[in-house]
Amino acid sequence: MSETQDILLVEPMGAHGLLLRLNRPEKRNALATDLLVRVADALDAAAADPAIRAVVITGADRFFAAGADIRELASRDTSGALGDSRPAIWTRIRGFSKPLIAAVEGWSLGAGNELIMCCDLVVAGESAKFGQPETNLGIIPGAGGTAILPRLVGRSRAMRMVLLGDPLSAVEALQAGLVAQVVDDGQALAVATDLAMRIAARAPLAMQQGKAMVRATFETHQSAHLLLERQAFSALFGTADKREGTTAFFEKRDPQWSGA
Repeated sequence: MSETQDILLVEPMGAHGLLLRLNRPEKRNALATDLLVRVADALDAAAADPAIRAVVITGADRFFAAGADIRELASRDTSGALGDSRPAIWTRIRGFSKPLIAAVEGWSLGAGNELIMCCDLVVAGESAKFGQPETNLGIIPGAGGTAILPRLVGRSRAMRMVLLGDPLSAVEALQAGLVAQVVDDGQALAVATDLAMRIAARAPLAMQQGKAMVRATFETHQSAHLLLERQAFSALFGTADKREGTTAFFEKRDPQWSGA
């Protein structure tokens, strides 16, 4: 599965991984609607491809994504904002069922920060910055910067980021739970790729169900979540991978996962 586009580069990573590289350097990878659609389309295709088990998304050395396209925002009034197609695109991205890892160097702002919040693991270079500066433009975040961000970093940090536009450093983002790992500058993609390969070598259905159940924490009451968790747990007992995993354990060999 290999495809190269002007604003999004799609590259295979080994037998079971995929790399998406945001590629609007002249606009600091601002997430214009056409780029956001390309990301959603690539993830939809990866979700439908049984060979793909994990995806990494990255940007450039000095910026992951600088936010939404300001020219698009400037041309819209309230009616245009309410009729915007972007919420449906964001829903597709958040709904990606397989593990999604972000490799971040430099700035991740606005919609860029909301994109990394769609990811399951975020690896950041030590100079990376994460912010929601939309109030500098007289607006607020509109794709998770007030709905999801506080659930990840807490109320006080989210208030500073949204009301003051103050960014988090990579270390602060790690401490807050927005980032999973901080590495030397220039190493985020290599480390994220290694994580993706490790995940891709594990039982695919278990990876998808594990992701779905952890993410349900933010959307489901605990008692309902426990029921969902047990149902997902039980469903995996009927899979070929569960039989292979237990058989391999007793035979003291590495399992050969089929994703079935």
